[in-house]
Amino acid sequence: MGCFNINQVLLWEKDFDRNNLTRWCRKGLLVKLRNQYYAFPEYRQVPDFARYVANQIYAPSYISLHTALCFYGMIPEEVVHFTSVTTLKTAKFENAFGTYHYQNVKRNLFFGFEMKLMQNGRALKFATPEKALLDLLYLNPYYKTEQDMEELRLDEDFMQNELDIERLGKFLSDFKNRSLEQRVKCLMKVYEL
Repeated sequence: MGCFNINQVLLWEKDFDRNNLTRWCRKGLLVKLRNQYYAFPEYRQVPDFARYVANQIYAPSYISLHTALCFYGMIPEEVVHFTSVTTLKTAKFENAFGTYHYQNVKRNLFFGFEMKLMQNGRALKFATPEKALLDLLYLNPYYKTEQDMEELRLDEDFMQNELDIERLGKFLSDFKNRSLEQRVKCLMKVYEL
């Protein structure tokens, strides 16, 4: 599994001494991801494992916002932390695999993600490009002017040729949010969609 929590250990061995986890972390045999979640240190070398951790340590969640936009090549910047959307409260965790930010949305907005198969056969919940863009604009309402949209520096080729405008419109209608609709209209004008 690579990433596990204390409850999984207790299912395997109900008399397990939890103090072992602390000792093993001190010796470098385990890495603490957050309270009650652990991984083996050799997984730091496994490609995409840090993304896998994002889905595991705070569920339900899916990778979205800047992390997803970077994954799809929609923004030029390399993202140094992992951003996800969750129905739980907003949270942040730091560990040896990275910094993980989780932003809260209402249950009815927890959609628009799909399973992406990564190396070693692990599957991750990832926002579609359209949902990642809508999540970004919804959760960051300060993006509202044409200049703000230009400063996102979205890849124009992707926006023109790969963004699914029909899916974007469908997802946007599911938000039922007039100010988001205005921001998307502004974005579409800037990127001539």
